[in-house]
Amino acid sequence: MTAGPTTPAHPAGPTNPPLTRKARRRNRIIAVIGLTSVWVLLWGTFTWANLISGLVLSVVLLAVFPLPPVTFAGRIRPVPLARFWVRFLRDLVVASVQIARLAVRFGHPPLSAIIAVPLRVNTDLNLTLTAEALSLVPGSLIIEADRATGTLYVHVIGIRDRAEVERFRQGVLDLEARIVAAIGSPDELRRVTQPDPAGPPEPAHPEGAPR
Repeated sequence: MTAGPTTPAHPAGPTNPPLTRKARRRNRIIAVIGLTSVWVLLWGTFTWANLISGLVLSVVLLAVFPLPPVTFAGRIRPVPLARFWVRFLRDLVVASVQIARLAVRFGHPPLSAIIAVPLRVNTDLNLTLTAEALSLVPGSLIIEADRATGTLYVHVIGIRDRAEVERFRQGVLDLEARIVAAIGSPDELRRVTQPDPAGPPEPAHPEGAPR
């Protein structure tokens, strides 16, 4: 089952302006913190060894494989950031239980779907953070990220009908909104909180895909 629009629901944002030396230094620090957080999450436990090894690995990765410049125009908001982590940890537990049930359930194997989700904030940082958060939750895996349109293509297990497709897509948009609320700029926050005047996009079915 493949579902979702194949064209962007929102126009791509303007090209990022050249970064100043101070902005590049700040972005490197943010990148190190982000990579280290992902490393600790992948291990599943917080220890000093995991933290230090994550910091060292992040610095080495950024030195050997420098990332393209990413503009961080937002600011960190502690309360929304705490809400994001609480909800993220809850989603981890719930998704793990659901996958365990699917693994031991008798009968037909669970259906899966590839769902296209156009994000409302088309920036490299938002695309990366949303994709990482989705991939860390059991049952969902990013198979492609279209940087030009800001669209994530997610493989999801346990999808049975169109209603669940739309429910999952809305869940991704809610995840994006929580990330933007935690670290986004005021303009990005408006984009995820104000409804789209054009209305929701009409799903498009690729040729040969089940409807």
